[in-house]
This record gives sequence, C-alpha cells and structure tokens, in this order.
Amino acid sequence: MRITQDLAPQGPDTGRAFGRRPVRGRAGAALTAAMALALLLTGCGGGEDSASTPAKGSADADRVEPLAAAPAPKLPVTVDSADGRKVTVASTDRIVPLTGSLSEIVFTLGFGKQVVARDITATFEQATNLPVVTRAHDVSAESVLSLKPTVVLADTTTGPGEAIDQIRDAGIPLVVVEPAKGLADVGRRIDTVAEALGVPAAGTELKKRTESRIAAVQKTIPDHADGEKPRVAFLYLRGSASVYLLGGAESGASSLLEAAGAVDAGKASGLNKDFTAITSEALAKAAPDAIPGIAETPAGMDRRVVSVDDGVLLNYGPRTDRVLAEIVEQLYPEGGKGR
Repeated sequence: MRITQDLAPQGPDTGRAFGRRPVRGRAGAALTAAMALALLLTGCGGGEDSASTPAKGSADADRVEPLAAAPAPKLPVTVDSADGRKVTVASTDRIVPLTGSLSEIVFTLGFGKQVVARDITATFEQATNLPVVTRAHDVSAESVLSLKPTVVLADTTTGPGEAIDQIRDAGIPLVVVEPAKGLADVGRRIDTVAEALGVPAAGTELKKRTESRIAAVQKTIPDHADGEKPRVAFLYLRGSASVYLLGGAESGASSLLEAAGAVDAGKASGLNKDFTAITSEALAKAAPDAIPGIAETPAGMDRRVVSVDDGVLLNYGPRTDRVLAEIVEQLYPEGGKGR
C-alpha cells in the first residue's frame, strides 16, 4: 500500500492520501496520476453522537464535529509556548490558527465562530469560507494583523520566523504548539490548545472522545490469517514542484500505519530520515504490498493503493479515528474477525 500527499506549496507535514489505481507503464506518469487521485478522493465520515463509535461513511468527511456544549473560556490564562515563552491570552474573540490541524482542534472545541482566518490546509467544510492568510511555512504577517486577532496559534514548523516575530511585536498573543508525530501526541495537542483558549475541561472531554473512538476502530482490525502484516509505503508527491519522496521512520506516518495493523515499508527497509527521494531501487527495497504504478513491487503487481482525504491524513487530532477507520476498511476489504 502507498500513502500519497499532494498539496499547494508547503511541507510534508500536511496533506496525504491513500487510494486504488491501475499500474502505468512509467513511474513518473504513474506518480502524477496518483497525485490527481489523492486530490479527488476523501476520507471517511464522522459519527454524530457516540463518543466511542468510530466514524463511517463519506458524507461528513470534510466536516469537524464540535463538542455539544458551547465553550465558556476562563480568561485570562498564561500558558507555556513551545518556543520557551510565557504567553497570556486575555480574549478568544478573534482566533487565527496557522495550521490546518490546529484549526481542526479549535473548531472541534466549539470556537468555530471566533476563527477569523485559516491556513490553506484547513480544508474541512466549516473553514472553507475563511480568508487564507498562510500556507504553513509562508505566513503573511500583514494579512494576519489586518484581521485584528486576539490570539494566534502556531506550531514549531510555522514560519518564516520574521513573520512570527512581526505578529508578536504587534502585541498579539501567539502560542506555539509542538507538532504531532504520532497517535501518542493527539491528547497532548488537544490539551495544549484547550488550555491556551481557557477551556481545559473541554479539552479533557475532547481528548477522551477522540482516544475512545481511535480505540474502537482498532478493535475492528481483522486478524492476519497468515500472520503477515501488510507493508505500506508512504509517498509525498507534489507534481507542481516535481517532488516525489518516500517516507521513512520520521515521516509521521509510522504510528498511524502500525495502529492499523500494518508495517511502514519505508521504516522497515531502513529509511531512518523523514523522507528520501523516490527511486525504483528504494521502492523495490521497501517492497510495499500496496502502492500504485511500480511494477517491481508487490503493490504494483496487485494494483493496490488506498486513498484518504489529504487534508486530514496526518493531522493527529479529533478526526484521526476517521482516518484510521478508512485505512482499515481499505486495507482489509475482506473484513474478518476483529481483535
């Protein structure tokens, strides 16, 4: 299996996708076709009521599911920013999250009406009409400041540094959050954002809901009859920039793939970095069981790819259960006895 990523200019910490498509004669053509597929397919939908029921269906794939209770922030609050600063937040009236994953948490905590701008990777339905002020690594400080935010949320990969400094120099509280690298980071990210917005109890509720749903999805993973786990390759593809990378141990995908009962093919083949340029040799060594367009791999011969909405794949947040459910459903189409 392969995971692809294809988005507007930004780093490989945002959109990714999984999908099925036929083998092409040449690797370059196949990868280009795979990128188009990644942009067309969406992830699975969300549940509406149960805190422990994994999301199913595609109708709500591009929506977040806010908590039932409206947020009631207790402010001001002073929090530790991941860049070593103490930041005091006195108002949540106008919030600007500078990454799609942070936007997802803010909206799910119930602050959607207070969000006044978005990063280009905030692709879910409730955020689509907001003005785009950043492309993750290309923040426009002028655009952010023009919206008169009362709090800005960023993570350690947000930049450039000059833009972050400019926002802070204007007197705007800016809280930096450590990025997520795996499932273990989901609760921490939710807690950090909730604390910064003055709603720690809501953060605890959302964390419990998210973790219980992830656990419920994992219970649906069928046993491997032959004892062999499927090998999955994670690819980062950006055709406009001719970027074709194979994910390794630090790509961020390993935790998700392992939670789905699979093996990260790049990591297992000895790729210890985040990403390595794709070559036929690297893919043959990774030997994924599902990946498009590469005849030398098992995936190429079996024509197996799985696709998930690129705007949510590695966000590691409130919708991660949906991502995991979609991966499991497509990895194990035959179903089977759950764990």
